Amino acid sequence: MEEELIISGRMNEKIDPVLHIWGWEIAFYLFVGGLTAGILFFASFYYLNGKEKEYPATVKWAPMITPFLLILGLGALFLDLHHKLYFWRLYTNIRLESPMSWGAWTLMVVTPLSIIWSATYVREVFPWWDWKFKILNQLEAFFIKHRKTLAWIMVFYSVILGIYTGVLLSAFNARPLWNTSILGPLFLASGLSAGAAVIVAFSKNKLERNLLSKIDLIVIGAELFLIIHLFMGLLASTEVQIEAAHLFLGGRYTLPFWIFVVFIGMIIPAILEFLELRGQKIPVAIPVILILFGNIMLRFIIVYAGQASRYLY
Repeated sequence: MEEELIISGRMNEKIDPVLHIWGWEIAFYLFVGGLTAGILFFASFYYLNGKEKEYPATVKWAPMITPFLLILGLGALFLDLHHKLYFWRLYTNIRLESPMSWGAWTLMVVTPLSIIWSATYVREVFPWWDWKFKILNQLEAFFIKHRKTLAWIMVFYSVILGIYTGVLLSAFNARPLWNTSILGPLFLASGLSAGAAVIVAFSKNKLERNLLSKIDLIVIGAELFLIIHLFMGLLASTEVQIEAAHLFLGGRYTLPFWIFVVFIGMIIPAILEFLELRGQKIPVAIPVILILFGNIMLRFIIVYAGQASRYLY
């Protein structure tokens, strides 16, 4: 852990956790990580269920953007590091007790996996595509043949990635708001919701859109349950956890959280998706944009509010 703190520039956090302030880089990284996890989970899950032809946007089209999302997220994470030239030291060993080690190795697996998965469908999505080198054609044929194995690996690691985006924060004991086991499931559910929304935006198949909208309604319900459970847990805990909860229950983050995250990012899109399932004509872009907005605001508010909550020394 000491080596990880040196790389990230947070060695002083062992003495005073207020000295370093996480900014937009970490919040953005958590957002794209969750979004990528959601897209890859649905792609691999429905491939394994034999729905490749019925749900092309889920399995083929939406995953095309995941390598770029991961690159952007890793770029933001790299910008946040103080000692950028030493990032490679995270890969010199594996520490099962370290969330940063788990995250680094998970991204090491998920990033090339997303590229390979997209490459196996690139000819179907872009018929004009042509690999210029023979070895690339051979690799494409090999991975297409073993696509089911890729899907099993991807469904497993996408869940780990989605949970990790919350576990990364909850591992910081010095932040009472973050130090809860609810963040992992909450960020996973949030990522699944964002992934479903993006797939709906890509899809031209009404059956596929309706399925993902129904799933999203269930996931939004789970998010609301986890949020309520988060605050109930904080309010039933120690004084510092109660003070952390009050940041959202009358404190400085009350209006941004309940308006931007819960109302605009969850309740309104859920109502719009419900109306669409009932036959109302709702522009697809509206609930998609609102869900993504709510997702990124959730990460930003949790990251900044967590740093406003701390133990008194």
